Amino acid sequence: MSGRVEALWTKRARRGVMDAAQRLRLVEGKGIEGDANFGRSKRQVTVIEKEVFDRIAVGLPGVEPSMRRANVMVSGLGLKQSRGRVLRLGDVRIELFGETRPCERMDAQVQGLTSALDPDWNGGVYGVVLDDGEVAVGDEVRLEDAAAAE
Repeated sequence: MSGRVEALWTKRARRGVMDAAQRLRLVEGKGIEGDANFGRSKRQVTVIEKEVFDRIAVGLPGVEPSMRRANVMVSGLGLKQSRGRVLRLGDVRIELFGETRPCERMDAQVQGLTSALDPDWNGGVYGVVLDDGEVAVGDEVRLEDAAAAE
């Protein structure tokens, strides 16, 4: 099963503004160049699903995917229970370590967003960059087993 990269964002500073991008440079073991999380151990890249935000927006008008504060939005594949798998964004691989849990900052943007993101991995996933390379909006996305991705 494959999907596509729908949107990309970087964060200039911790708790800072999310900047939309058409292309991001990823660095093995470090994360996204220019992002506030660059160099973190396991939460180098965060990923959300477009379909989840389409569903949430029905009940919470005004919700935008950038409010989740993730780096990548994908469509066409589910991220639920993907811990231990590898997400391939174009030519770049990300080892997924777990679910990104929503925090109280979500409700500061739209009341009810935290509880909408809480169940079923709706808040997305996080992981570590395995390859140097660029990711662009429109790139193909695949979810692979860790052994198959090596």
